[in-house]
Amino acid sequence: MLTLRYPLVLASGSPRRKQLMTDAGFSFTIETRPTDELFSETMPVDAVAEYLARQKAEQFLPDLNDRIILCADTVVIVDSQILNKPQTEAEARQMLQQLSGRTHRVRTGVAILAPDATGKPDLHSFTDETIVRFVSLTADEITYYIHTCKPFDKAGSYGAQDFIGLVGIERLDGSFYTVMGLPTHRVYQALKAYESRPEN
Repeated sequence: MLTLRYPLVLASGSPRRKQLMTDAGFSFTIETRPTDELFSETMPVDAVAEYLARQKAEQFLPDLNDRIILCADTVVIVDSQILNKPQTEAEARQMLQQLSGRTHRVRTGVAILAPDATGKPDLHSFTDETIVRFVSLTADEITYYIHTCKPFDKAGSYGAQDFIGLVGIERLDGSFYTVMGLPTHRVYQALKAYESRPEN
């Protein structure tokens, strides 16, 4: 377990990210700030997740103080198209039908904002990608999933840890936790830069 030199803030309302950070042994508080999750239509889809994570982190620039801010954003990409969070049951169904029997990419962007050695804000970011293959999903399976899990807060309309992931994910190339919303292995390594070391 890491002991960090500054208090850690998870800037996310996602219960999945909260659980992952807790399970990884981190002590942290949660603070979210309104962010317009907008991006240019001309932006390459591969750049979007990290861009949005950085946008979230930048909301803390005016009053960073001695804190470490951790932000993340996850996008699901199929056919070079980003599948956002569904707004309706019909949208959720359409997304899951689009993913059924196919391979797609999940990219999670991470941004870490913290004071540098001189006390000035320093923003570091990266993206992790996992390739996911779904089996063919039946209409009944999709309906059951939407009605029981209500995936309206999930990019691509699914959670890898939910029913549809348990019965539908055939293969993963990359980290399962990236699909859940946070590449914990890379976050842990990145936060080592802020580890508090005992003075000799």
